[in-house]
Amino acid sequence: MNTTELESHLISIRRHLHQYPELSNEEFETTKSIKKWLQDEEIDIRKTGLSTGVVAEIKGANPGPIVAIRADIDALPIVEQTGLPYASKVKGKMHACGHDFHTAAAIGASYLLKETQAEMNGTVRIIFQPAEESGGGAQKVINDGQLEGVVAIIGLHNKPDLPVGTIGLKDGPLMAAVDRFHIVLYGKGSHAAIPQHGKDPILAAGHLITALQSVVSRNVSPLQSAVLSVTKIVGGSTWNVIPDDIILEGTVRTFDNMVRADVKAKFYTIVESIATAFSHEVKIGWFPGPPPLDNHKSVTEIARYAAKKHSLKVIDPEPSMAGEDFSYYLYNVPGTFAFFGTNGNEEWHHPAFTLDESAIIRAAYFLYESSRELLNRPVTSL
Repeated sequence: MNTTELESHLISIRRHLHQYPELSNEEFETTKSIKKWLQDEEIDIRKTGLSTGVVAEIKGANPGPIVAIRADIDALPIVEQTGLPYASKVKGKMHACGHDFHTAAAIGASYLLKETQAEMNGTVRIIFQPAEESGGGAQKVINDGQLEGVVAIIGLHNKPDLPVGTIGLKDGPLMAAVDRFHIVLYGKGSHAAIPQHGKDPILAAGHLITALQSVVSRNVSPLQSAVLSVTKIVGGSTWNVIPDDIILEGTVRTFDNMVRADVKAKFYTIVESIATAFSHEVKIGWFPGPPPLDNHKSVTEIARYAAKKHSLKVIDPEPSMAGEDFSYYLYNVPGTFAFFGTNGNEEWHHPAFTLDESAIIRAAYFLYESSRELLNRPVTSL
């Protein structure tokens, strides 16, 4: 199909996915649809042990390395508020992070690679990964052996605050490590009028929240970056009763593994010390998410060349404190992750999130050209 036909087809794919979003590890119909769209063009599907997700492969006529393209396919538990004619038909679920865009672009790249298969030196493996939002999908793909033999990998994420035709490519840290914490402070309830007979966990929680702000402001170098946010407090049942306990939850974001470890250690020290000071018992849950996303310099340079070849404006993007489990792939093989301009109205995870669909075809060509360039570079240069 020509470029105009391909663009129209990819937009229709994206709109179909947008209307029928599925959450992490529930992408059964999405998986079936992706397989059909690929098999319609006689693209080979690899056998996997994954319950959802698809891995396709296009083998060139000539021997060479294996490189990979990755797209994520899951949606979010958000009620859509876009008013679009192709808005989600599944109540309470929405592609509010643009994974439908990523999937459509990767399918487009697959079609383009299939058309030039006879000229290719090597193999391109296309990973349609489940469960990025839950943070476990990339590890499932890796544990299933789908990175075996891969020498380089490339991925992208739509970026609403960049115009269409602009791409952000940066070697080194681009997205943050993500850790979640859950704290329970166990005090002793009492009547609000006689607090001396209790151990007030709300008072302790107030001191703890204030003290936790020193983890970043006084323990992380100003030349480094870190965020610690308490985002949830649950405690109490009425106005005149001091509760027995209180729950706090939040997140820590860092770009450096040493800073990540130091912040965690200081966090535990402060939480345990505040609990002791107020004669409380405490239970701490620490849930590590994806590590920092650290782009490989040589692969990023190849991606820059491919982007310019297709007239994309390449910029050095501002790093994001958001997390992305593409980082797990980068701990196994060299690769790069790009921010792709989509001129959206709202940021990721907003119920009114939209994007400019004219960016889909450009993203497809970028993934296609980048993977072709990676095939043609000696593996030792990566």
